[in-house]
Amino acid sequence: MSNAFSKEERVAFEDILEGFNDALVLSRNVSVYNTDGSMMERTNNVIYRPQPYIAQSYDGMDQTGNFTAYTQLSVPATLGFQKSVPFILDALELRDALQEGRLGEAAKQKLASDINIAIMNVAAAQGSLVVTVNTAAGDYDDIALCDSIMNEQGVQAFDRYMALSSRDYNGIAGNIAGGAGGASVSRSFAGSKSNNAFERSYVGMVAGFDTYKLDYANRIAARTGADPTMSTLAAAGNYYVPQATQTAITGETQNVDNRFQTITVSSTTDLPAGTPIQIQGVEAVHHITKQGTGFSKTFRVVSVTNATTCVITPPIISAQGGTDAELQYQNCIVTAAAGRTITRLNVNAAPINCFWQKDALEILPGRYAVPSNAGVAVMRASTDQGIELVMQKQYDVNTMKTKYRLDTLFGVVNKQPEMSGILLFGQ
Repeated sequence: MSNAFSKEERVAFEDILEGFNDALVLSRNVSVYNTDGSMMERTNNVIYRPQPYIAQSYDGMDQTGNFTAYTQLSVPATLGFQKSVPFILDALELRDALQEGRLGEAAKQKLASDINIAIMNVAAAQGSLVVTVNTAAGDYDDIALCDSIMNEQGVQAFDRYMALSSRDYNGIAGNIAGGAGGASVSRSFAGSKSNNAFERSYVGMVAGFDTYKLDYANRIAARTGADPTMSTLAAAGNYYVPQATQTAITGETQNVDNRFQTITVSSTTDLPAGTPIQIQGVEAVHHITKQGTGFSKTFRVVSVTNATTCVITPPIISAQGGTDAELQYQNCIVTAAAGRTITRLNVNAAPINCFWQKDALEILPGRYAVPSNAGVAVMRASTDQGIELVMQKQYDVNTMKTKYRLDTLFGVVNKQPEMSGILLFGQ
């Protein structure tokens, strides 16, 4: 068969896949949903994924007036990332078999990095649980604040993960090692936790989170200008009513993405996308019991529409409209008033540390239907998470050059921004 792979190349590809699988650290800590290729092609690579129901309970034997329909919320997930690493080796370069291995290693590292970065970008941009710390990283209490905000709002207490920038991670490791503040601190840990922190800057499990160190991290800019205001009066319409579907003017029914809401504010000049905010008089509630937490609900600005409107996540579901869907998915209590201050929480520029519950983030492995009988040699294999890596090779007799490319197709979605968040130090 023309352009067949040699045994050496097959072994090299197996080594590349193994290394690619090992490098996908973050993708192991999010949920995975495998899609059908034919269906995704027919739906323009978009599929709606369901969010969990939240049930309501009532007192008493007679429930005559309490039989209501539940609203099923869903979010669109897209196979939106098509990452490729192409390279060429000529007949002279191929005399050194190590060249293929070096380039394959570089390709594997870049594709694995692309997947990890995609997950972090989604988590950093849409995580709505915001925790700020005045000082630099270096204390157990910093991580415990993230545990607290999740517990207070009813997020599951298992499969929690946190990805920290290198400096912030090492600050926590220094605290475990017993050198916080430059002074010797007496600590007692089972096993070798302190030794690992001192020798390898390894943190591991802290306050219910499996922690990971990033050699890259998104950053948030310092806030500038004045805090804007908004009205939380019911008449202002800045509350949200969840709905499963909506009907277009043409009569077609389509799903609704209930993660986002457009609100009206005094000015969006100093509210760029990504800004973490809290709104005066808007208190977070436990999502199941609907009891107030005593702490402000936090939000993220997703995009700016115009001078006075912007999109935030999550929506303000305050039950001000009185519908069953609002009562079911209520996430805050509003003490209504005009001119409420929107406080921006990013006081200073800082790395964005992300934390999440596994079911919040989801990766969707895709698949290319590359023909194997069109003059190009093709090999494909899947990682433990189902992410497929495709390697292709084609020789050009005119130039005596061989083209190689490694490709992967995938999507990332934050199904529930209220089960993921960011931790900012130095605020």
